[in-house]
Amino acid sequence: MESNSIEGAVLKGWVESRIGLPPTFHKGRIKGIHSEEYYFFAIDRMKGSERTNAINSQLDLLYEYAQFELSRLYPDEQWIRLYRGVYDEDEHELIETTGKRERIVRLNNLSSFTSHEERAWEFGFTVWEVQVPVCKIFFFNELLPNSILKGEGEFMVIGGEYRVRVVPCTV
Repeated sequence: MESNSIEGAVLKGWVESRIGLPPTFHKGRIKGIHSEEYYFFAIDRMKGSERTNAINSQLDLLYEYAQFELSRLYPDEQWIRLYRGVYDEDEHELIETTGKRERIVRLNNLSSFTSHEERAWEFGFTVWEVQVPVCKIFFFNELLPNSILKGEGEFMVIGGEYRVRVVPCTV
């Protein structure tokens, strides 16, 4: 699924309605809820919601199921190490530089990660390593048996501010 699609807007809308975290990017950087970019996001969100009955309730169930399965797969874990490839670090708001390779960045309210460092390089010139709280994982590739996300080791993560470590390129 393309994150800037109508379906992506519906998922970002769910995060906004349930977690209270507005999106920072949808077809362009969103500067605030009164911006033109937010207006276009809202139109896509409404277009997607009109075609599906009670979509937010269905996404609530998906999130709860994901959390249940994660607690079974990782019973003693509070964090999971994940990776995100980015082409342009400037697409994300830099909050603070905390070290040579460490930053605190504000991610979009729903972002895609992978569990495989090598795979992350396919999605950007820079790879970030992030310790993601298990409670912020909305969906993961092993959750459903016929998931289209199987090959990428994908995790859909609820955004906000994260401490990221830039992974050095070994090539």
